[in-house]
Amino acid sequence: MKTKALLLLSTCFCLVVLHAQDKFDQYFEPKTLRIDFALSGNSTFQTAAIEQMREEPVWGGPKKNLIDQFGYGGYYVNIYDKKTNELIYSRGFNTLFEEWLSTSQAKEETQAWTNAVAVPFPKQEIIVEISARDKTDMQFHPLLKQTVNPTSIFIDRGKLKENKVFCIQKKGDSAEKADLVFVAEGYTAAEQEKFEADAHRFAESLFTIPPFDQCKENFNVWGVCLVSEESGTDSSGKGVYKNTALNSGYYTFGVDRYLTTPDIRSIRNAVWNVPCDAIFVLVNAKTYGGGGMYNFYAIGTADNERTLHVFVHEFGHSFAGLADEYFSSEVAYNDFYNLKYEPWEPNITTLVDFDKKWKDLLPTNTPIPTPLSNAYKNKTGVFEGGGYISKGIYRPADHCMMRDYAPFCEACSRAILRMVDYFCDKEY
Repeated sequence: MKTKALLLLSTCFCLVVLHAQDKFDQYFEPKTLRIDFALSGNSTFQTAAIEQMREEPVWGGPKKNLIDQFGYGGYYVNIYDKKTNELIYSRGFNTLFEEWLSTSQAKEETQAWTNAVAVPFPKQEIIVEISARDKTDMQFHPLLKQTVNPTSIFIDRGKLKENKVFCIQKKGDSAEKADLVFVAEGYTAAEQEKFEADAHRFAESLFTIPPFDQCKENFNVWGVCLVSEESGTDSSGKGVYKNTALNSGYYTFGVDRYLTTPDIRSIRNAVWNVPCDAIFVLVNAKTYGGGGMYNFYAIGTADNERTLHVFVHEFGHSFAGLADEYFSSEVAYNDFYNLKYEPWEPNITTLVDFDKKWKDLLPTNTPIPTPLSNAYKNKTGVFEGGGYISKGIYRPADHCMMRDYAPFCEACSRAILRMVDYFCDKEY
């Protein structure tokens, strides 16, 4: 009887997987529709408008996990079949513009920033919807809805510059693996060999750190040799400006260690012909710094003494949607979290809806909140302080990669492994 039950369960799972694959084949080509769009506004409002669309030759994302069930991010792209209005693809993400909205500058200025999302290329007319999360209610509200005809002459189908692409490791079909792409920034033509060595070093380091050490076989890793005219990156607070391929720099929002680039279009142009689930921009610099935005990109320097830890920390943001767990360092944000609601990130909580977070990971009889006493501080708990503030937000561990470069806590590790399963087209 047990054998028959297992056989039935296996058959049902196979049918679900086949049905999901059929959905992809029904609605999509194994190519990418890249949608570049502007977000504009200030601290009181924002709008969105499509700038351009491109057909690109590779789709590296899942073909079965088409509907994103995580609920992560400040934005969602939803793709509907025009004929039936059926949701056929969705994905959450963050942007640098979203962070800017919470700065003091956004209270005084109105700006527009270019952003980009990549979705599978449709076979027939679709409706593209981009929604933003409103922090007053934590719900997603549409910023734009637009019909897209895949045969439109206004979709750019031209080739872009074919930079040198090298493979660090390939473990299987991109639809069933997480494809991580390192992109060179601030490496001149004479420094491309250094970039290749740096990218290999970073990849090797990633797979020595739990829980990534458990899933090396689940990743394909690539490098893109992007050539900059000058070596290094901007440091505007010190009057230093470099001519680089991706226009990166320190002093994002005035914070000296916050290294980013607003030039997402150049990043997407660099990876146009590479299977790509996650991007890490590797900057040829020594000064401490980095940044990471969920399902957007992460960035860090190659040669600081803490470089490899910064890489993994920022990759935790961009790959798995993990929040910062520190609460005493300088940041540019004002009221980044609304304490009346549960934050979407899997590793912080306001206790408004803690049952959906890591409550099941707590040892028996752990008090909530959890005191930082000897009895609890080395275990999974609910410790106050996180998400840039010391009161009202709680983290799963006293120390974690997302706070101070300690090993990932249980909650973060689980979130990472779930995201790996998502990209590998497994249940998550």
